[in-house]
Amino acid sequence: MTLKRSLTCAALGALFAGLALPSQAQQLTVVNLGGANGNAQKAAFYEPYTKATGVKIVPVEYNAEQAKIKAMVEAKKVTWDVVEVESPDVVRGCDEGLFEKLDYSKIGSKADFLPAAVTDCGIGIFVWSTVMAYNADRLKTAPTSWADFFDTKKIPGKRGMRKGARYNLEFALIADGVKPADVYKVLATKEGADRAFKKLTELKPHIQWWEAGAQAPQFLVAGDVVLSTVYNGRIDAANREGRNLKIFWPGGIYDLDYWTIPKGAPNKEASMKFIAFSMQADSQAAYARNIPYGPTNTKALAKLDQKVLEHLPTSATNGKEALQFNIGFWADQGESLEKRFASWATQ
Repeated sequence: MTLKRSLTCAALGALFAGLALPSQAQQLTVVNLGGANGNAQKAAFYEPYTKATGVKIVPVEYNAEQAKIKAMVEAKKVTWDVVEVESPDVVRGCDEGLFEKLDYSKIGSKADFLPAAVTDCGIGIFVWSTVMAYNADRLKTAPTSWADFFDTKKIPGKRGMRKGARYNLEFALIADGVKPADVYKVLATKEGADRAFKKLTELKPHIQWWEAGAQAPQFLVAGDVVLSTVYNGRIDAANREGRNLKIFWPGGIYDLDYWTIPKGAPNKEASMKFIAFSMQADSQAAYARNIPYGPTNTKALAKLDQKVLEHLPTSATNGKEALQFNIGFWADQGESLEKRFASWATQ
């Protein structure tokens, strides 16, 4: 091979190598919270996006550990492209500089989304709810209030609750007679927090804690508990497998999960395109058909039939007496309340 030809080959090789560099964006790592939600995202977002663009989505599951994102960002070794985070973490993470600011001109019109979905560093993907549920095959007297959840004389048996302060303190106050609209005003005071913990203490001997979302319906099916707090999507997933679990909607706490892009993510522009795709009305409607979590793109509702709508936390009936999870409150006071809860739980 002549020197000239070898140089030409080397130049062509360098050119093709250069062209190959953007191929990294032919693959995106999307991190979710797993379970029925992860499966719904795969069907509604990942597979259709790959089919439309050729970009492969590599799903990763985690348990919403913000510390993992923080460690990557601080080490400047970010391997995740798009990450689903819970609402208090999107606010805290944005304040701490863990997430990229979103460019809504590339995602969609802010007017199309629920107001709570639009934040600087994250966009709400869906609305979900923590509710009370029971096994209708085992419990013949259905609960009629959150007071019933705490009344083991009226409805004997164990109660399933997520191990943590979030949601439980709110439910305790509602059970103690506080109106949903006043819960955070009361909980923000020392007396209100004391009142919530006192109410939880009454129930403590009867509580069976769950930590993973799949556990609550399993406890209900097995008869380990008669009533449980649970994510509404988990009840739907169990019922699709032939179970007969029922939801008590009044006093449920609804919240949003958000897409974020970690600061320094390797494929920021490609990540923004994926997020934009998942936020389209058609994608949002497809997600709601796979799991009964409410779309945040309000135009998606018109694409859903009544059978789907009646199971969503955002439906007029189900949302009528619901409480919106207060992100600001938990971002400000969550750390101290979670520490108090951890100490209380071991006593």
